[in-house]
Amino acid sequence: MPSAVSDEVAVLLLADTAPASLLWGWSNMLRGPRALRGTPGLRFAKLLGSGFEGGFGLRPSKSRQGLFAVFSNAAAADAFADDSALVAAYQTRCTELCTLKMRPCASRGSWDGNALSPSASQPAGGPIAALTRASIRLRLAPAFWRYAPAAQHAIDSAAGCRLAVGLGEAPFLRQATFSVWDDVAAMDAYARSGAHLEAIRAAGLNQYFSESLFARFVVLGMRGTWKGRTYVPEPALAHGLA
Repeated sequence: MPSAVSDEVAVLLLADTAPASLLWGWSNMLRGPRALRGTPGLRFAKLLGSGFEGGFGLRPSKSRQGLFAVFSNAAAADAFADDSALVAAYQTRCTELCTLKMRPCASRGSWDGNALSPSASQPAGGPIAALTRASIRLRLAPAFWRYAPAAQHAIDSAAGCRLAVGLGEAPFLRQATFSVWDDVAAMDAYARSGAHLEAIRAAGLNQYFSESLFARFVVLGMRGTWKGRTYVPEPALAHGLA
């Protein structure tokens, strides 16, 4: 159960491994959370693959991957993102690397039994991020995946979407989507219309998921490059950091 008082901060790394370092990237994926064993303040972590070109489809990318980690406080998150040996290894072995620090402001569900503990208010303005993660029931997976092409097209063309990526722990069945938006209004306009709304309604009606997590985050910091776009730190985003 979430604690009454929380200062959780999540870190997401998005990486495109250089051709000469693909074996390193794959071995990192195989190690999974063990790659972060002993990291101070770490609550839980997931090493994630990505779809082709960072998309949401079934075709996997051989070079793109993500790392999602939740820390007990901002200081621990900063130490990992700014000074850890693992992040330094990503920096030297990747052609693109984007790092986000975020504080949960809303959450429903769990990820392998781990629930987030929101500690921030939903921002009145400025960027907000969304994470949707699900374990898909095997017999219902083909029906679920029929919605993916339309949903990807919709988010790629959505107004106010700064970044969107498909991630996953295992092909076909353990999937996640992550996106960053200019503001809550832009996110809600996408979430409450078109292909995304149709997919979410179908998932609820047909019980596609055996476990799911839907979370929103205040973006505290975002820097680096992803899919050819460079993200420069915005000083105004530092609000909320300890």
